[in-house]
Amino acid sequence: MANISLGAEVYTWFMRETGAAYDNKLGHMIEMVEKAGFEGIEPMHFWMGDLTDPAKLADKLAQHNVKLAGIALVLDWNNPEETDDERKQADSVIETLKLFPETPLCTVQMPNGRHELEQRRLNLVANVNAVSRRAHDAGLKCSFHPNSPDSSINRTEEDYAVILNGLDASVTGWTPDVGHIVNGGMDPLTKMKEFSSLINHVHYKDWDGNPEWALMGEGKVDFIGITQWLADQNFDGWIICEDEADKAIEDPDGVTLHDGEYCQKNLMPIIKG
Repeated sequence: MANISLGAEVYTWFMRETGAAYDNKLGHMIEMVEKAGFEGIEPMHFWMGDLTDPAKLADKLAQHNVKLAGIALVLDWNNPEETDDERKQADSVIETLKLFPETPLCTVQMPNGRHELEQRRLNLVANVNAVSRRAHDAGLKCSFHPNSPDSSINRTEEDYAVILNGLDASVTGWTPDVGHIVNGGMDPLTKMKEFSSLINHVHYKDWDGNPEWALMGEGKVDFIGITQWLADQNFDGWIICEDEADKAIEDPDGVTLHDGEYCQKNLMPIIKG
């Protein structure tokens, strides 16, 4: 039987002024996630402000009955091995997540160009596997999240073939972000079926190709069909809404409330069976 929870990602707020407008306001985001009817929130490790303190984070989450659905660890990982600073940041997040043992560590590469593509894809895999091994040994669940800007090395079908096949499946899974998959020229459900054994966390964002993102439910992504497939697969984990529609730049609170309403109306009946 499926055990699916719905959450929201903080990137929806980060879009405004590249984070400056909501700097050190993770508490506000937690409040809005509760109002939207989501069960959890996924922050980015470098943008947690005062709530980087695990005790303060736990208190704020408990106040609003919101769970920590994941922490996105966003780093460059361009070299054959982690830099000292990258390792330090990763280990800090691992230490935090030891206090939230049900919460996945979500590895994300910061896009920074497709130069030296073949070598840098291998470097990325080596770094993600190394971080995930340490996290796994600490008792944590890990999931790698590809993205799709033009400067990303994990955006195309060839990228997916190299990177997903290179992941150490004994220590990490894969987060299919359905919007990034279609933005990279692939069909989300087809790709999810191909690598179904790796899926342990999921991101939802909508896409209309004009030029990229749409408000959830107003684009071309078949959320209902994908959610039904996940339910049929007895998926056990989080579906995280990470809306990147232009409207989020001006009104991330409103977009989050909209997404929560969409999920309650369209996805929750599928999840509840």
